[in-house]
Formats: sequence, C-alpha cells, structure tokens
Amino acid sequence: MRKTRFGATMAATAVIALALTACGDGEADQDAESQVSTKDSVSWMTMLHTATTPETDGVIETALEEHTGLTIEFQWVPDASRDEKINAALASDSLADIVSLTSINNTTVRQAMSQGQFWDVEEYLAEFPNLAEIPETTIDVARVDGGLYGVPYQKPQARYGVLVRQDWLDNLGLEVPHTIEDLTEVAKAFTENDPDGNGVADTVGFYDREESYGVGFRSLAGYFGAGQYFTVTEDDEVVPSFTTDEFKDAMEWYRGVYENGWVNQEFVTVQKQVQKDGIAQGKGGIVVSGLFEAKNFQEAARAADPNTPQDWALINDMTFEDVPRRILTDTNGGMGGWLAIPKSSVETEADLKVVLGFINDLMDEEAFDLMTNGVEGTHYELDADGVVTILDEAVWEQEVQPFGSSRPSEVVKAFKSSNPLTNQANELMEENAEFMVSNPAQALTSETYNAQWSLIDQQVMDAYNQYITGQIDMAGFEAVVDSLRGQGVDAVIEELTAAYAETQG
Repeated sequence: MRKTRFGATMAATAVIALALTACGDGEADQDAESQVSTKDSVSWMTMLHTATTPETDGVIETALEEHTGLTIEFQWVPDASRDEKINAALASDSLADIVSLTSINNTTVRQAMSQGQFWDVEEYLAEFPNLAEIPETTIDVARVDGGLYGVPYQKPQARYGVLVRQDWLDNLGLEVPHTIEDLTEVAKAFTENDPDGNGVADTVGFYDREESYGVGFRSLAGYFGAGQYFTVTEDDEVVPSFTTDEFKDAMEWYRGVYENGWVNQEFVTVQKQVQKDGIAQGKGGIVVSGLFEAKNFQEAARAADPNTPQDWALINDMTFEDVPRRILTDTNGGMGGWLAIPKSSVETEADLKVVLGFINDLMDEEAFDLMTNGVEGTHYELDADGVVTILDEAVWEQEVQPFGSSRPSEVVKAFKSSNPLTNQANELMEENAEFMVSNPAQALTSETYNAQWSLIDQQVMDAYNQYITGQIDMAGFEAVVDSLRGQGVDAVIEELTAAYAETQG
C-alpha cells in the first residue's frame, strides 16, 4: 500500500527549494517557513446516502488514512437534509476542510462561491496527476462565474433509466416496455392484476418519492422532450423547462397515472430510504432511478427474504411517440458537484495543496477500490476473471457502502461483478452517453438565478405536487408560474439568454 502523500510531498519539496534559494536572506527564510504546511489531518463534510453511518476509525477509514498519509475526520450529513445543513454551515462559516457540495443549483452555495468563500482550484490541478486528468468538458460545466471553486465530482454522464420488475412481467405474461405508452399499460397491470400472485391488491405500478419533481418525474419528462432544468428554444432563448409544453404534457400524463392509482398515492411524503424499503418489500414494480439501483433493490429484498424471486429489467431506451431517443443527465454531464475547500478552514496555499493532494490520492485505483468494494478478503473476493463477489452483504453495506457516494470520481475503474444486474447497468450507463441531454444553463451566469432560484424552484415543486395529486388543475399550475415571472423568472431568462448568446459568438 502506497503511504506517501503526493500533494503534501510536492508542497514540502517546493518549500525546501524556496528555502535553499533564499541564500541566507532572513526575510526570505521567514517567508519560506510561512509556506511550510504542518497539516497532517483533514476534515470532510460529506453526504450520507445510507441508513447507517460507518464506524469512526473503522476499517475503510483506517485504510484510507494509511493510503493518503493523513488523519481523516468524516462529518457525515444525511443527504435528505443536505441543503439545510450546508446552508447553516455556510451562514455560520463553520465548515470542514472539504465540503461536498452536491446540490449544484443551491443558490446559497452558488452565492458563497461567487463571493469567494472557497478557493479557486483550477490553477493547481496540473500539479497533481489524477486531478490533471479531469476532462475539460467537466471543468467547463463546473465553473461558477468563471471560477472553479472546488474539485468537480466525476460521474457517468447519464445514469438513469426505468427499472421494471422482470418477475412481475413474467407472472403476467407481459413484455419489457420500451415506450411510455407500453410503460403505462404495465403500470396499470402491476396495480390491478396481482403481479405477485398473493391474492391481495397490495401493489402499484410506479413507486415514487417526495423528490419526484426533481428526480423520477424529471427523467420521465425528458422522454417527452423536456429539457434538463432549462431548455434553449428555437429563438435561442434559455427558459426553465417547467414553462415548456413538453414538461406540461408529461405532467398531464403523470397526473393520469396518479388518478388511476397506478403510482403510490402518498409519494409526496415518501423519503428516499422509505422508497427503497417499499420497493424491497414488493409494494411497487416500476422505479425511475439510477440503473445501478436495480442490484441494490434486489439485494435488499433478498436480505429481508432469502427466497424472494425479485428480478429487474433495466431499460435505457424509453421513448414517447415521435420524440427521438434521449436521456436527461442526472449528473450535469458528468459533474456531480464539488469538493469545495473553504478559505476559512484552509488558510494557506501550502495547506490547500495538502488537501488537494488528499483528494488526488482518493482517485488512485487503490483508494477507489477501498471506497467501492472494501478490503479484499474481508469485504470481497476477486476471482481469476477479475469478478468481484461481496462476501457478506450486510457487512459491506455497513462498512463500505456509505463511502461510495463520496468518491471524487466514479469513473476510475469499472469492476466486473458476480451480479449480472451490476454489469448490465454499467454497460447501459455507458451507452446512455450517446443520447445524453444536458442542462444548457449549467455553465452560464445569472445573478438573479444565484440569488433566487432555490425559492422559485421550491414554489414550482409545490405546485407540481398539488397538480399531480389533483389539488389544482393545469391552469392553477400555470398561474403559479406566471406569478413567479415578476419574482425572478423573467430576469433569469433574460440574463441566461444574454450569457448564452455570448457563448455562441
């Protein structure tokens, strides 16, 4: 196991060279000493996507410390409360050395970046071998107001698709759907035709959650032709997707699904973990999610009942009428947020380079392996064909899985798995890149967006929930959108359109 710290070693080497060239100049010597980093630990506020927090000083944390040469203090933040926690930390400036900022449209985050609360790291990336390899396309979409205020998380460009219970399809004699029209019929059958064969009407088609507007439904709306958050019109105007006919057509269709009872009726209050539990318990048979989740759903179901037959069809080529095949990126074209470094916590350039060296080291294959699979012989075994087999799923979920979402890059290496769903998901996610639709406004600047969009989007989400559940009609939804035009929407459109025009020359 490599124990040297690239970043810290480079910083120290630069300091020694500076000191040697000072030639006895006391002021230069003193300046050189001020650039020496004594930093031997790093604190990290990062998101937790699992139900349990890994043990402090556990086997993975210890192994990562050995690999990077730094003591690590993880500050785990449940993903469900990330915006609340991050906003509070930003307001109080009580931040760790590294802050995982994965809510890229959070206006508080973007304001903090624009106001210089974090280091602009772009000029330093070339000093570190792994950071230097971050694609320029990822860097481009990660800039805010021209600055790169954190190391961008690297992810597959488009991970989403539609997951459908294959065993339920088989039980009902149905084919795997590849169009919205056929998917609708499957949702109806899964709700009304007893797909699990238990004689009880206890299943639905779609099983959605409270983040429907921004996650599951948004992906479905993409099949109708809606854009990812924003759309460029034929007149080169950059408009929010929720103002477009395609988005509203998707809403009308999904409202029909809700009215017929083909989606769980309480979805607006269902949290992510509750959704996963419900799926594992066989409450629903269609999930719009990351293709990689199929394996997790299957294993959760088998952990609850080893005899469960749960199997999944993974679909990445869903289409609607004559709309060409497309898939909205769920990772902003491969950028999943930033590993941001606050100036208040990391005060000197020398310390900054230590932290960047730490992030660089986490992108080594050895660290990636630790955060993905765990320790060989303890959490997994590797056969002669390079296939990874998890030895104890419960132990892996407790000790390893929480670290997966914190990997600075998810594209370091693709492991073969003993679970065919994992291998299929990896293949389909790679295929998705050809049909990926990104957010055209991601790299554009709008002061009004930075200041007001979170509040605007929250109101639109509330109206979406009210419309789908029948509390208001489409005229009511459009009235909410119209009321927001004078509260920032029109200004955002004007500013983004002007910024877009500049990029077109």
